Amino acid sequence: MKKILALMVVFLLVVSAFAGCGSNNSSADNNSEAQSNGSQDSSPNSDSTEKTELTFWELSSKQEALEQMVEEFNSTHSDIEVTVSYFEVDGIKDSLKVAASSNTLPNMWFNWGGSLGGFYAENDLIYDLSDYADSHGWYDLYNPGALNLCTLDGKLAGYPRSYNTIGMYYRTDIFEEYGLEVPTTFEEFENVCAVLKENGITPISTAGLNGWHVMRFVELLVEHYAGAEKHDALNTFATSWDDEDVVQALTKYEEFVEKGYLPEGFVTFDPNDTQLLTFSGQAAMDIQGPWYDGNIISEGQDMEDYDTFAFPSGGTNRMSAFVEMIQLNANNSEAEVDASIEFLNFYYSDENTEKYSDIYNLPLPKKGAPMPEGMPNVENLLSMSGENGTFTITDQAFVPQVADALFDVQDAIATDAMTPEEGAKTIQAAIEDYFAQQ
Repeated sequence: MKKILALMVVFLLVVSAFAGCGSNNSSADNNSEAQSNGSQDSSPNSDSTEKTELTFWELSSKQEALEQMVEEFNSTHSDIEVTVSYFEVDGIKDSLKVAASSNTLPNMWFNWGGSLGGFYAENDLIYDLSDYADSHGWYDLYNPGALNLCTLDGKLAGYPRSYNTIGMYYRTDIFEEYGLEVPTTFEEFENVCAVLKENGITPISTAGLNGWHVMRFVELLVEHYAGAEKHDALNTFATSWDDEDVVQALTKYEEFVEKGYLPEGFVTFDPNDTQLLTFSGQAAMDIQGPWYDGNIISEGQDMEDYDTFAFPSGGTNRMSAFVEMIQLNANNSEAEVDASIEFLNFYYSDENTEKYSDIYNLPLPKKGAPMPEGMPNVENLLSMSGENGTFTITDQAFVPQVADALFDVQDAIATDAMTPEEGAKTIQAAIEDYFAQQ
């Protein structure tokens, strides 16, 4: 009888132990599910939910405003903590490549479309947002043109944050002072430049450091001499760059440098400083996008002194365009993806875009997005691009090694180290080297 009682006691202890284990596992599963949904147990005696920590790389031009937004977001989201690192335009390109090679990319980062963002899509380094976009109605929310430019290597490669078209900003007061009209032909544009130069005004403010700003002018010359159809073929490498039309474009670029239509010593200028000459009245034009209205406001300039026109390249006077986005790391967990999107929705909320309007390229790439108040050139650029058509800006159309070759050619021609003919051959050689490595 004693043995039976002893066995019953042991049996009850074992059952109790297994019941306890089952209860603990159920609780852990519930906590895990709550964390993945971003929810918390409101019980005052419960353990706090583990934070989802996110790292974000952004441009330094956003830092002052973004630091305030991140502080607000972190203080109101006890389950998410965002830490931001800031970089200059070319610094973030270089740092991302280093991080990609060492598998140390952040949870999310700013990038452009085309070949720049495409590198991370082609190498499976980004989280493909295609399914997320389908399930969350992004195709009803965002501008289809922006989503198309964010779709790289068959993947929705980023969260769209801006759709930009590039035009020629000009000082209306300077044009008026010298009796100049907005040029409608390339010949009229050259005449405007000649009159400005004769009166001590640099026609076009630009910068050669890192290549991409002066490229905006060179690509317009290619559009003028090659025409729209051939320019597209050049940018997809379907047509050789060792071509007479390319040589003509580079020769005209050389001529503009020699005539002083671009700032003296521009090859070493920082692109972030091109506005200094225009804002001070030393230059009359600058090739820029919709963000420039925000710069005009933040620098205390009179918006009445600035207007835009499409470069008169011929045909429909197409304008270059590009997209910007936030890419997410392919290694992100589901919780990190959800938390990242929650932060980005906060970053690009109506409230924040209104409060910190000068750091956004407005309007946001959403259907029916309102035009920003006090920024008339933004609507002008979008309207002109809709009427004229666009082509993909060259440094996004090109793979990086070919873009670098173009940048080197620009510098070399400007400093008399290379002829236009040699420049065209150099660009084509870079294209052929790229294909040989594939």
